[in-house]
Amino acid sequence: MKWPFAIAAVLMLAASAAISGCEDQRGATTSESIRLQALLDRLVRDGDVPGAQLVLTHDGRDVRFTSGVADLATGEPFPDAAQARIASNTKTFVASVVLQLTAEHRIELDAPVARYLPGVVTGPGGDGDLVTVRNLLQHSSGIPDYLNRMDLDSVETLTSHHSIGDLIRLGLDQPALFAPGTKFDYSNTNYLLAGQLIEHVTGVPVDAEVTRRIIGPLGLHDTYWPHYPAENVIRGPHSRAYLETTGGRVDITDIDPNGGLPDGAMLSTGHDLNSFFMALLSGAVVPPAQLAEMRRTIATGDDPPQADQVGLGLFRSTTKSGVETWGHGGNIPGFYTAGAATRDRAVTIILNQVPGESVPSIDGIIADLVDEAMRSS
Repeated sequence: MKWPFAIAAVLMLAASAAISGCEDQRGATTSESIRLQALLDRLVRDGDVPGAQLVLTHDGRDVRFTSGVADLATGEPFPDAAQARIASNTKTFVASVVLQLTAEHRIELDAPVARYLPGVVTGPGGDGDLVTVRNLLQHSSGIPDYLNRMDLDSVETLTSHHSIGDLIRLGLDQPALFAPGTKFDYSNTNYLLAGQLIEHVTGVPVDAEVTRRIIGPLGLHDTYWPHYPAENVIRGPHSRAYLETTGGRVDITDIDPNGGLPDGAMLSTGHDLNSFFMALLSGAVVPPAQLAEMRRTIATGDDPPQADQVGLGLFRSTTKSGVETWGHGGNIPGFYTAGAATRDRAVTIILNQVPGESVPSIDGIIADLVDEAMRSS
């Protein structure tokens, strides 16, 4: 899919980047700010996307950079605390709840899924007596991705509500990719099942459990799980969200992105995402034994390895400067989110259009941005 739009002018805002907790740009030196701004500008230009925001959090404060525009109609830049659909970053929240339930001895990671969801994982795509909870969270189940059967370039598809049961069947009605536990293959169906697992064990909707156990205790005031299909409008300040179709670019900000499901429902800000990942890696979300399980990894098989190891709801990467980082990332029509974190430093990059797969430099630019942000003094 080609993304044939180029922003003619970018907004050089490094000198006036918004700071959370202070009103200057302490937290990044002038040279570091210039390098980060230049890379973000290049990301917008080469990615043919309308705009981007980068939020770097460390030492108790945020440094924000923006480039391009948040709204093509008005030319406005990203607002300071811009909310975005964070897509698959939702999976880390969901995995964290499962690990909390593991610590409470209500779920066993290596138990078959059929123990908790009898009769659900059946068909050519998987056997619930063989697939374990760990397999779901680690994407080693072999269950195909339901998104393979959906046209994500279609606005009609994106504005149509589908039940979680129907989407799970779309995955399980495809032939299994491999025997459970033998390799990695990313599948959103795994986290639809993980959400069902949480609901079965707790008797509470997964969104309520994520809110009660994580969002509330961490004080993530700009993070929420929307109630689809009724709630399509983003609650707080935000950029517009765009999709490039064969008929041109379409504003798809206020849509139902397919159901508010546990594979990608949530909205958040760069600040809140950074806070969550740092809290998780610091041991403030799950107990030490369960955090160790989340950080037990297998190879993804990426070549060259960007996210070279996958745990339970977390990916481990090493920056070009040799810093070990953790995170997830997310991609939903209209928004693209990338980032990385350690216990005391995190960066989130938000784009208001998904870059096209035909743009080969995007991964490299994002890797350079993460490297610069995570090694800055």
